[in-house]
Parts: sequence; C-alpha cells; structure tokens
Amino acid sequence: MGFNVGIIGCGSITRFRHAPEYKANPHVEEIVFYDRNIERAKRLAEEFGGRVAEKLDDLLLDPTIVAISDCSSNEAHHIHTPKALLSGKHVLCEKPIAVSVEYAENIVEAERKSGKKLMIDHNQRFTKVHQKAKEIIQMNELGEVLTFKTTFGHEGPESWGVTKSNATWFFKKERSHSGVAGDLGIHKIDLIHYLLDDEIADVHAFHGALDKVDEHGKPIEVCDNVVCALQTKKGRLGTASFSWTYYGAEDNSTTIYCQKGIMKIYHDPDAQLIIEMNDGSVIKYELEQIQTNDNQTSTGVIDAFISCIVNDENPPVTSHEAIASLKVVEKILGTD
Repeated sequence: MGFNVGIIGCGSITRFRHAPEYKANPHVEEIVFYDRNIERAKRLAEEFGGRVAEKLDDLLLDPTIVAISDCSSNEAHHIHTPKALLSGKHVLCEKPIAVSVEYAENIVEAERKSGKKLMIDHNQRFTKVHQKAKEIIQMNELGEVLTFKTTFGHEGPESWGVTKSNATWFFKKERSHSGVAGDLGIHKIDLIHYLLDDEIADVHAFHGALDKVDEHGKPIEVCDNVVCALQTKKGRLGTASFSWTYYGAEDNSTTIYCQKGIMKIYHDPDAQLIIEMNDGSVIKYELEQIQTNDNQTSTGVIDAFISCIVNDENPPVTSHEAIASLKVVEKILGTD
C-alpha cells in the first residue's frame, strides 16, 4: 500500500534525515512540503521530487496524506502536532516533544482523542550498536549495571543549520527553550532510559553559555554546555555531558559499568561496541558507524514510523517515553 506524507518545516533535519528517508521508503509515494518560508519548501520539493503546500491547512486537509513529520522548531511542536493528529494524520514529531512537560500533555491529549499514532524522533534507539548493547544488558551477560557515563557533543548547530549562521533558532530562548540540553542531551537521556530499562529520577547539574555568541556578538540566551550527575529509579549512578563546544570530532560515546565488565559504546570508530570483561577478555563488535552531522546515513526512524502505520503497531518511541526524557531536561535546567 502506498500513500503520501507531509513535512512541516523545511530545515536541515528535513533535508538530511526525513526527506531522504521517506523518499527511500517503498510505501511512500509523494512527499508534500510546508514551510512558513515557501522558498525553502520549493527547494526541497525540487530536490526530492515532491510538491509544496502553500498553507498549513492545505497539508492537514489533504486526504492523500496519511502521515506527517513535524520538523518545526521546538516552540511550535505543541501547536502543529495536535493539529495534525486531530486532522486524522499519524505524526512523527521531532524531539523534544515540546518545550515543557505541560505543553507535551496537550499533545498527548490530542493523541488520545484522535486515536492516531504519535512517535517521537529519539533516534539513538535505532542504531544497531545501541540495540546490541541493550540485548547484552537484558541477557544479564555482564551482571547488573552499576554506573554509567554518556556524552554528546559537537561544534554546534550553527555548523549544521541551513544558513550556517549563528542567527540559528537553536540559540534563541523563545524558540529553542533548552539549548544543548534539548538538542543533544535529550537524546542521551532517552538512550539511558532505553538501554537500562530504567528512568533518571534525580539530577544535579551545571549548565551555562560558555562560548557561543549570537549574530550580534552577545552570549547566547540558552546553554551551550551541560554537565550533570544522575541517579536512576533503580539506584544506578551516572554522569552526562552535553556540548555545542567540542571543537574537533563529534563525541557520541557511552560507557556502561557492570558487575562483570565494562561496555564501551562508540569510543572506537572501527569497533563501535567493545566489551571488556573482568577476566581480561575483550570482545569487539564492528556494527556500523554512528550517524553524525558529517556522516549522513539512514537513522531507521522513518522506516520504523512507516512500519508501525502499515502494520498497525505501537510506535517504538511513545509520547510517554518522550515526556519521561523531557522531565529530566526540566530538572537539569531547574524549570520543573
């Protein structure tokens, strides 16, 4: 069965992730693009062979469109996603689900009323490496998880955004809201929840705008670095750092310390998963490179979203799970 999909917002995330992955999916016939700036929508429609919706309603009321990706900036998710759901569309919403848990609850209400599928784009769950790591943890091969540390950092969104400019919406308080915490941090929070089958319950964090400046040369209004200590509901302890100021190679690594050994994830570019056992043995898995801003490979998110529609299954990342991660971001920033 083939159907059309719509995309709200035509920035980098659409161009590099959503549009190419929809185009490659055999169930998708045509992509319809909407952006407040119609020129951006036209450029992507040309690049991917789709068409343009001039108004948001044209997208929402189009009966040929079965599913929509909400790739608008953070502050608009709680407006666009409920509208799309209540228009009878399945929705894949970019992360974070909303700028606050309160707004996220409105989205969940629309999801409940509409009976449509809502998936949130926490894409770290879909890498072969993270799935393998979860399997090893679940099988208790290394005993209980005791502690962990995780990092996600690169040189900043201005190097990835459409305009390659520090006027990026990511640096604006009213649009990004949570800076690097909601951009990169929330991915690793979701990952820890997924890998450990647990939830972060308590947080002590520092955050600041250490280096980034906006287009006027002033320090940005949101954090560009976060460092935190975390405790989960099951009592595991961990640390996390999220940064837009890693001015070198991107770091997306995680280490899980267990009773019988250590699991190193994305530390070594050639062996993306390394198990060091306490008896001295080392197991190396060569699975796949992590997707970075410089290495655009398929995330698997779009295929998973389309699959849950076609097969009428629950989305692999639910709104409930997305809110659990957003609650931790609120704790980190002291806004809960």
